[in-house]
Amino acid sequence: MVLLKIVTFILAVVIGCGGVIALLYGMNGLVNQLPNKTRLTLAKRPRYANGHATRTHFVAWVYLAPALALLTAYLILPTLNTIYISFLDKRSQNFVGLDNYIFAFTNPTMLIAFRNNVLWLVLVTGFSVALGLIIAVLVDRVRYEPVAKSIIFMPMAISFVGASVIWRFIYAFRPAGSEQIGLLNGIITSLGFEPVGWLVERSINNYALIVIMIWLQTGFCLILLSAAIKGIPKDIIEAARIDGASEWQIFWTITIPMIRGTIAVVVTTVVIAVLKVFDIVWVMTGGNQNTEVIASRMIKEMFNYRNFGRGSAIAVILLLVIIPVMISNIRRFREQ
Repeated sequence: MVLLKIVTFILAVVIGCGGVIALLYGMNGLVNQLPNKTRLTLAKRPRYANGHATRTHFVAWVYLAPALALLTAYLILPTLNTIYISFLDKRSQNFVGLDNYIFAFTNPTMLIAFRNNVLWLVLVTGFSVALGLIIAVLVDRVRYEPVAKSIIFMPMAISFVGASVIWRFIYAFRPAGSEQIGLLNGIITSLGFEPVGWLVERSINNYALIVIMIWLQTGFCLILLSAAIKGIPKDIIEAARIDGASEWQIFWTITIPMIRGTIAVVVTTVVIAVLKVFDIVWVMTGGNQNTEVIASRMIKEMFNYRNFGRGSAIAVILLLVIIPVMISNIRRFREQ
């Protein structure tokens, strides 16, 4: 069995990588066989250096064609199909118009999911970016910077599901008088306090889940912001210090303005990750105890209740929320 798995892995790597390389060489050879006039016509670009620039432009599109075909087949067409199903009933048989969208914006459980997503959005984005920025500025001045950054970035190497399993043990709760196996409740009871049901107390369970996401995202923010800070010319900072500027003034008048673009990219990236959050909630609480979020509700409607219309409508709403953020990110990258 193990040998079979190893052979399968090797074949997958060889055939997969070899197939891609063969595809690229094959398509390049096909383009080279086309008459130069045909390449110029297909490229629809001015001719430079005997058509070299135009040919290069056309070849680039040829290389992109397989990826665009896969994106169309596995992303664009399913998205259009999801939009279509969102206007149908539970079994995708009858047209119901906007009923599924009305449900999404009026159902009490969905309203809780929207509220929780806003809470996640504000707290996770704010704390992750702020902590990442503060730590990036502080570790930039110490000799053990690589070690500190590696430790803080380490959670990013863990999947959301793996992180959730780790934190389930940290938040584990047993009734008062029982031996506590959870780290937090072990500390609390050792200090003489009652154990806390971190995941069942509705007043704190959402915040307990948000802490996990902050723990995961802070390292990501730290690395990007640290790289941006290191890109600030040292002579500008030295000139400010010579002029008598304090470190606080340097931070607000030089550091922040000069890395504003990177901060914006980090914020929008974290926002997209938060809007799609599902794994943490599903593993930790299953969306119960008022911890529902949009993605977890979508999964329940689609696969637990088999209501394809409502599940698709929630998916479309989530997509519509994410699209403006993605467009903003793309524009910022193009400007830079």
